[in-house]
Amino acid sequence: MNRLAKFVYFKLLGWKLIGSFPKVDKCVVIVVPHTSWVDFFLGLLVKRVMDEEINFIAKKSLFKPPFGWYVKWVGGAPIDRSKNNNTVDAIAAVFEERKKFRLALSPEGTRKKVTEWKTGFYYIAKEAKVPIVMVAFDYENKQVKVSEPQFITANKEEDFKTYKTFFKGVKGKVPEYSF
Repeated sequence: MNRLAKFVYFKLLGWKLIGSFPKVDKCVVIVVPHTSWVDFFLGLLVKRVMDEEINFIAKKSLFKPPFGWYVKWVGGAPIDRSKNNNTVDAIAAVFEERKKFRLALSPEGTRKKVTEWKTGFYYIAKEAKVPIVMVAFDYENKQVKVSEPQFITANKEEDFKTYKTFFKGVKGKVPEYSF
């Protein structure tokens, strides 16, 4: 399956991979920009190319038949996102329960144009005591760029400057929605 993924990614689609996924068992993976539904499938292809287990969270109802097996198979982890549940704590508990968990999410929180990122990813990483790995989906240059793990410091503003610098100039599938 990985050979087929590499053939499709490199030869058919003509994309490049800049960097490699770090050797960490637990981390929060922020993927930017998220401008199209296509990003999910590009992410699935890239994780096959890198031969890495990378997860995402989804509401519990998506894990029911008939497609629940597929959502779990591609890396989904069920989460109760009800108002009575603190999502950051619930996700931190998933990190605690599993030996390996790499949570991919988009700080934009939507596929539309945003002016500010949501900060949940930061607080999840802080609560779970795991690093953040940045992954840029650059459709303009047909490349996916992966960072080294970044550990949260005591200075949130500086941390966010580091993150945003990594993604500067990256264009998503819908360029006008890019951050």
